[in-house]
Amino acid sequence: MQPDIHPAYRPVVFRDKVGGLTFLTRSTATSNKTVEWEDGNTYPVIDVEISSASHPFYTGNARVVDTAGRVERFQRRYGLAGSKPGTPS
Repeated sequence: MQPDIHPAYRPVVFRDKVGGLTFLTRSTATSNKTVEWEDGNTYPVIDVEISSASHPFYTGNARVVDTAGRVERFQRRYGLAGSKPGTPS
């Protein structure tokens, strides 16, 4: 590795705004905000929108998607499925 071309790799706290989960890990991400961690040290903090505490895949709280409305809208725009030219109907 070449010296002085890589970003600093240091401890950073990531905080989920919605789920309330905070965890300390190492990263090259930077932030001007800081937080005092459980060990008494101050670390940069990065606020994230989604983590394993709030992601629907991990929590099981999936959103309901209106697929029937999408299919109907597609059929209104492009006609019925299976009506390709040159194929018997």
